[in-house]
Amino acid sequence: MPPVGDNAIRVDGIGRANERDRMTDASILDDLAARGLIHDSTDEIALRARLGAGPVTLYSGFDPTADSLHVGNLVPLLVLRRFRDAGHRPIALAGGATGMIGDPSGRSDERNLLDDDVLRDNLEAITEQLRRVLDFSPGPSRAWLVDNRTWTAPISMLDFLRDVGKHFTVNAMLGKESVRSRIDGEGGISFAEFSYMLLQANDYLWLHEHEGCDLQIGGSDQWGNITAGIDLIRRRTGTHVHGLSFPLLLRSDGQKFGKSADGAVWLDAERTSPYAFYQYWMNVDDRDVERFLLQMTLLPVDEGMRVAAAHAVAPEQREGQRRLAAEVTALVHGVDKARAAAAASEVLFGGDPQGADAETWAMLAHELTVAPLPGVRHDGGVEALEMVMATGLAKSRSDARKGFAAGEFTVNGEPSDAEDRIGPDRLLHNRFVLVRRGKKRYALIEVD
Repeated sequence: MPPVGDNAIRVDGIGRANERDRMTDASILDDLAARGLIHDSTDEIALRARLGAGPVTLYSGFDPTADSLHVGNLVPLLVLRRFRDAGHRPIALAGGATGMIGDPSGRSDERNLLDDDVLRDNLEAITEQLRRVLDFSPGPSRAWLVDNRTWTAPISMLDFLRDVGKHFTVNAMLGKESVRSRIDGEGGISFAEFSYMLLQANDYLWLHEHEGCDLQIGGSDQWGNITAGIDLIRRRTGTHVHGLSFPLLLRSDGQKFGKSADGAVWLDAERTSPYAFYQYWMNVDDRDVERFLLQMTLLPVDEGMRVAAAHAVAPEQREGQRRLAAEVTALVHGVDKARAAAAASEVLFGGDPQGADAETWAMLAHELTVAPLPGVRHDGGVEALEMVMATGLAKSRSDARKGFAAGEFTVNGEPSDAEDRIGPDRLLHNRFVLVRRGKKRYALIEVD
């Protein structure tokens, strides 16, 4: 796995935390509660006391089961970020070992086993995505990245059974929801997946002993695995550590958060483009706006509530979705891509294409059907009718003429008739022509 951060952070030993430049306290719990991000926790009084005593090292795991994280992974990522911003020390654990097995939590069937090459490529890919949200560069508020294969791979099976397995009863493991639901299902559960919670428990133990980690966080479906690690640490060291889980996000329509009609919404720009990512948030239900502003952005609670309240007064203006889309897209893809996605969205939903910049047009070219059309740069240009036929926005020439007669077509945002000639003076950024039919059908002419 490649080094991360400005000074080549190693994943085989991450060092101790530096002294903080600012004091930390337990107010992070109040912030999480206000955002609806606390589902279960160990003794809250003890956890508050520990948070108030000084910076806490905490971790959450991300298994590289694909070459990209998806938007559901933003929840634990942003909770780690909130702890970091409060002066604590977050660790993102990339599961090079646990990813080889697969977590049974929340699944009705077993994952396909991945080979070493695929896992390595996936780890490299999700590392870049983790870096965008968390800051691995040196400094008082840095986050850390580790790979659990570093300490898991050298352990022999006999050592693992002796040092970890003997501290768990099968009865207790069968009582965990992630195991029980699979046993009751048609496919059952393999021994490999049955042992997953032991691997995760050992991760917590290793991080506690080597990095002073006292808190593990995760979704509510991880609570059984989290408490398994807490029990293992208590049995092995006599120390009481902490766990915190947040609710799994479901949309108001009951759909699993992060899923679209075509599958997962990914953080990788090649899988889900920045424009499509932005549009996902633009299309969330009005009922989800407040919750997502609080949980999926870094806006302060009071500002998120203010934006949501203003949105509730005039939901048809979609200001809540617009702010949500801008904030989350900037977190994942950067401010420039977020601005370009917003500008592209405005162009395609009634805005003036004349004012769009080069980056916006590059994004539109990636999203729209692009039709090459020779002759535009020649004297006299090309008739609008020929341009429409080249884009496929009309089934036939007669269909195109009917569309022009009905005023359905615009060229670069301006009404056009069939005999209108488009020459080089009409090119936007000396390269593009945007053709629209009706309100929702677009195509782009790109002139070389």
